[in-house]
Amino acid sequence: MTHYERILLTGAAGRLGTELRKSLAPLARTIRLAARSGFDDLAANEEQAIFDLADMDAAIEATRDCDAIVHFGGSSLEASWQTILNANISGSYNIYEGARKNGVRRVVYASSVHAIGYHEVDAHIGVDAPVRPDSLYGVSKNFVESLSRLYWDKFGIESVCLRIFSSFPEPTDRRMLWSYLSFADCCRLVEASLTAPRVGHTISFGMSDNRIKTVDNSGANHLGYTARDSSEPFRAAIEAKTAVPDPNAAATKYLGGWFCELGHPDDAE
Repeated sequence: MTHYERILLTGAAGRLGTELRKSLAPLARTIRLAARSGFDDLAANEEQAIFDLADMDAAIEATRDCDAIVHFGGSSLEASWQTILNANISGSYNIYEGARKNGVRRVVYASSVHAIGYHEVDAHIGVDAPVRPDSLYGVSKNFVESLSRLYWDKFGIESVCLRIFSSFPEPTDRRMLWSYLSFADCCRLVEASLTAPRVGHTISFGMSDNRIKTVDNSGANHLGYTARDSSEPFRAAIEAKTAVPDPNAAATKYLGGWFCELGHPDDAE
């Protein structure tokens, strides 16, 4: 069923964007792929917008004639302050301004566990827990979550902020036994965020149906997301090849994992 005329997908050339590019196709007549370099394999229902998120005019133009945005662009790891500022903070502001000026109805934003990374794993927090970023990257996610809240309350643009944990082809370490989000479940979560009748401003955790539950996502049940995958098929192999982590280490104790052990990215080595 087609829900939208045109969806803008930022970060379309990235790890998750590449997966979403395929799964979004049934939801809109046209998928506009946004990245910093061009695509040479456009499908019949795809078009491209090549620009840097920090370029406000280009970002606003890219949102024209779109009625939904899946915003997965920007820096995906901790980086220098200037990189985070340009790509994640200014870039996301530009996307939301484009949404406001061009009448976009809904935005699905790739937030991150690192927005709440300094909560302890054993705390089992819900989606309404106070933010506790573990990095400048995490701070940028907090900024966009707040920005999206403003744009819902003041301008009526619905947003779903997905606090994605670890989305990879398969888990690679013991932490991912509880933090894993399969590519297929990531696509299901985005689809639910785009098709739920009403989302207002929603924050949701992004994980598969792993045996170990570390957070409470019941505050996002109205999205209708049902995970179908789990880290369990990978458990035996991971436990056989990896050591039991130190329970007192920050990377083990906190939701943000090894991000909690990083220094300031602008410090000299």
